[in-house]
Amino acid sequence: MNHLAASPRSRVLIEGEYALTQRNFDQIAAFLRDETGIALTEAKATLVYSRLAKRIRKLGLASFDEYCAFAVSPAGAGERTEMMAALTTNVTRFFREPHHFDHFRASVGPRLIEAAKSGARVRLWSAACSSGEEPYSLALTILGLCPDIGRYDLRILASDIDPNIVAKAKAGRYREDAVAPIPAALRTRWLSRDGERDGMWTVRPEVRDLIVFKELNLIGDWPMRGQFDAIFCRNVVIYFEEATQAFLWNRFKNALTPEGRLYIGHSERVDVAGYESDGLTVYKLSGAR
Repeated sequence: MNHLAASPRSRVLIEGEYALTQRNFDQIAAFLRDETGIALTEAKATLVYSRLAKRIRKLGLASFDEYCAFAVSPAGAGERTEMMAALTTNVTRFFREPHHFDHFRASVGPRLIEAAKSGARVRLWSAACSSGEEPYSLALTILGLCPDIGRYDLRILASDIDPNIVAKAKAGRYREDAVAPIPAALRTRWLSRDGERDGMWTVRPEVRDLIVFKELNLIGDWPMRGQFDAIFCRNVVIYFEEATQAFLWNRFKNALTPEGRLYIGHSERVDVAGYESDGLTVYKLSGAR
């Protein structure tokens, strides 16, 4: 945590209830880069201010200087997690970028289901699951192809760096408007209403049982030992510097089975050796079928 040490720069970037100085911003940006790989430019100063001012207020501190000092202290370990959660973006929805689920349904899912039925171990990974819409969309796609897939050894790992958002994903409760993109047949079979007045839907246990939710830092240690037949990592690396992007693409390459597929965001590109395109923002290992 030495990257939160004091800096001589005291230019004020944002005036407000608490002044955000260049030094404060640099300390916070260095922390986020070192811990998560996310690169914050000065254009994000307003975002940093708005999200962390709430934390300062809640902690009863007087300034960003005090906040940064607290975050670096032994007592601030929990706040470092809260800082990462506040500064990471959780924008998602069910069946976001639907062409990926169409590709999986047509080109990948049937093969993996047959493998699972034959006794093979099949593993999928939603590598930045946010509040759960992505892994649940993947599970619903598979259930649409094979409603009794729970009998076989097919599971989805859903991970995110934010423990608060992982807990929300695991609960599997969503507003009426959030579940609207789910096809009606899948929604009525695999989700249940919590009550007409409540306006909430809950993912059924048969769906949740296909998914293991875990807190995980993509640039940290990975405890998983096996490889994955498909990895969804979408709209994440756009927040990383180029070197970190390349590091992660290579890491995913080693985590894929020989016939595995990597699904990435619409504005992202894989530019390291060893991959080839298999569709719109879908990649396979070079030479794979």
